[in-house]
Amino acid sequence: MIPAPHVPVLLAEVLEALAITPGETHVDATFGAGGYTRAMLDAGARVLAFDRDPDAIEAGRGLEAAHDTLTLVPATFSAMEAELAVRDAMPVDGVTMDIGVSSMQLDQAERGFSFQADGPLDMRMSQEGATAADFVNTADEVHIANVLYEFGDEPRSRRVAQAIVAARPITRTGELAHVVRRALGYKPHDKKDPATRTFQALRIEVNRELGELEDGLAAAERVLRPGGTLAVITFHSGEDRLVKRFFRERSGSLPSGSRHLPEVHAKAPPSFEQVGRAVRAGEDEIARNPRARSATLRVARRTAAAAWSAEGANK
Repeated sequence: MIPAPHVPVLLAEVLEALAITPGETHVDATFGAGGYTRAMLDAGARVLAFDRDPDAIEAGRGLEAAHDTLTLVPATFSAMEAELAVRDAMPVDGVTMDIGVSSMQLDQAERGFSFQADGPLDMRMSQEGATAADFVNTADEVHIANVLYEFGDEPRSRRVAQAIVAARPITRTGELAHVVRRALGYKPHDKKDPATRTFQALRIEVNRELGELEDGLAAAERVLRPGGTLAVITFHSGEDRLVKRFFRERSGSLPSGSRHLPEVHAKAPPSFEQVGRAVRAGEDEIARNPRARSATLRVARRTAAAAWSAEGANK
């Protein structure tokens, strides 16, 4: 078996929640470096692994060739229902979603996700469409500020947006990081680089990550069998709030929709039941993998009720 280059976060907890029985069909909605997929295969599952990043799909071809129970799907997880349907793979027993940027993407300077090494200001997971450079060089100051505040939790978003507009054109990750640091008064000994929040916000904006998550959760609801498990790992407060709200609504704990999710009918039968409380990594795992510090796992189990529609009525 091909060794995993990166350790997936909260792997033991995810596997415990999925409780895979050999022969089951599972979706790894975010293949990345393949850590969750490998564990699912080892447990005897048939796996359909999604990734919109062509580099991730290409890197996983060797693993796919070694396992006739693995199918790589080069698509966004919001397209889960259609992609599974054409492969006659519904319903499934479990869906696992590890949200956000992958370690492989961060490690490649030419992808432009990180300021740790200078590269083109790109950030596109699918390697298609508008780049982060396109956004910062064309969006107006108010739009940039709103994105930084909403997706990056940047308290001085207006100051940063003003500095970005004044410095345009910006085409490199190093340039953008310098602009943000100068605007916020960064000192080398500061514990956290203030550019982190801006880079996170731009990545979420460029890849429509919250909208994709919203659509992916609804797709998972439609493809899971009664009793099937949905496990979602998030790394950002906005993502976690969206997942938490979705689970509470679909389990009948909330009467109405949210800012990110469409209005739903309060009396629709619950399509999910929540399983336990949110799970976070322990100190041992954080010591081995610092990325796990911000990870939150939420789990829900599909009921026999019909999936909720966007309009609030059962399908």
